[in-house]
Amino acid sequence: MTAAEAIVRVLEAYGVDAVHGVISIHNLPVADAIGRRGQIRFVAARGEAGAAAMADGHGRHSGLGVVLTSTGAGAGNAAGALMEALNAGTPVLHITGQVERDYLDRDASFIHETRDQVSLLRGCSKAVFRILHPQQAVAVTQRAIQEAIRLPAGPVSIEIPIDVQAAMVDLPCAIQRLPLPAPARDDRAVAALAARLLAAQRPMLWVGGGAIAAAAAVLRLAELGVPVVSSTHGRGILPDGHPRSLRAFHNATGVARLLAESDLVIVAGSRLRSNETATYSLPLGSCRVQIDIDPAACNRNYPMDAFVLGDCADVLDKLAEALQVAPKHDPLRDRDICSATIAAEYALREQLGAYAVLSDAVRSALPDDGIFVRDITMSGSTWGSRLLNFQQPRQNIHSLAGAIGLALPTAIGCAIANPGRKVMALIGDGGLMLNIGELATAVQEQLDMVLLVMNDGGYGVMRGIQQKYFGDRQYYNQLHAPDFHALAGAMGMRAWKLDDCSNFDAVLRAAVAHPGPALVEVNMAAIGPLHFSGPPQKRLY
Repeated sequence: MTAAEAIVRVLEAYGVDAVHGVISIHNLPVADAIGRRGQIRFVAARGEAGAAAMADGHGRHSGLGVVLTSTGAGAGNAAGALMEALNAGTPVLHITGQVERDYLDRDASFIHETRDQVSLLRGCSKAVFRILHPQQAVAVTQRAIQEAIRLPAGPVSIEIPIDVQAAMVDLPCAIQRLPLPAPARDDRAVAALAARLLAAQRPMLWVGGGAIAAAAAVLRLAELGVPVVSSTHGRGILPDGHPRSLRAFHNATGVARLLAESDLVIVAGSRLRSNETATYSLPLGSCRVQIDIDPAACNRNYPMDAFVLGDCADVLDKLAEALQVAPKHDPLRDRDICSATIAAEYALREQLGAYAVLSDAVRSALPDDGIFVRDITMSGSTWGSRLLNFQQPRQNIHSLAGAIGLALPTAIGCAIANPGRKVMALIGDGGLMLNIGELATAVQEQLDMVLLVMNDGGYGVMRGIQQKYFGDRQYYNQLHAPDFHALAGAMGMRAWKLDDCSNFDAVLRAAVAHPGPALVEVNMAAIGPLHFSGPPQKRLY
């Protein structure tokens, strides 16, 4: 068989059910093998940026997303979305072609050639491998997949010259899924943290995306009296409706006070990102302990009193076991948690006005197991990130790197990975234009998803920042855009337009009930202003 087919057989052994990509002269042997074998769905994206974002969305749910690009500009186009997967810790395998070995690294102006592609990919990948010999194709692909899914997970790129892809090899005997080594755990540090937790009077748990697999342990700790605040990436690890959930209201006055008054803040699997800590100025109690699988996470953004190396699910489960003997139930603190959450939600609703009604309509229309993917847009950073309730992890998906335009292709990947679940993508008119061609992908694949387009005629987030920090000097944020309602019709999508908040419920219910791709355009000029001055931070620079 060809080395390309051997690689595809490795993907099959690892349970890959979809590859997202754009076919090219320098990846056709791999694409041909996928087509001939017929075991894996190929999702034909309209651009490599979209394809890589689809693999990111797919990998967040399936455990491994796969993207296929060409070499050179094709691989470069995927770089931004790979950077997002790196920030999100998403296991993604990026397979890219390369020119023939005879012309590799010669600056020979061979078509699709790029100078030092490995270095280009190294900046946006967890690791990069080059396959130069056909006999190594299986082993290197297995190594790359192991690296992508090993915690902390991330995107891994492999480049394969076109002649290596097409070369014939004997059927390898080792095409199988290899076991992963168990993650390390510092048992002494776990025991010391358990002792701190038992002694604490006002403990608090901050969970991030690295604790997504720890939902059961987090629930146990909350039931034992430990309040939980979440990063936006960790939304739903503890259900938003739980009485000890402070949700993602970390910057709200009452929640910030509870954090400051805590005598132990346990940070589990979170980077404590700048826009969630007011540029690292949010007070986090008198004692802080960090749990992470990555030793380099210690003291990354906040000084820690102790660090526990280990998988968050494993460590938090041990803490819950220890706490069984002396739960932290405190009716007065529970009252404060409830009051702080209610006050934070009330203040946000006052800020949002009619858009709080839109958030409620989305929550009412979207099924309980529905997936919400939000772009970097005013709505996504206000009601989408904090007001909209979710009861499970991986239901509120967003860009951690802060890039706009990824919501549509990421939602496509989520929909491919979750047949039978409704997906809704929230995106602004400016962001949508970056990957607007992927509307055709959603229609071609007949995905059960709704695209909610917040149209304010430009970059609303930039307007808010310019108003707050630049004396309201408004430059370069007005954008011409198509009639998205008409464009959806031309693409073959059902479409609605919202000009009145009284129609929110009826329109969103109709769009969600439609069994296939649909678009709802929200005319923000008609609905009214949405007040937003950019992400919470101590300073701009």
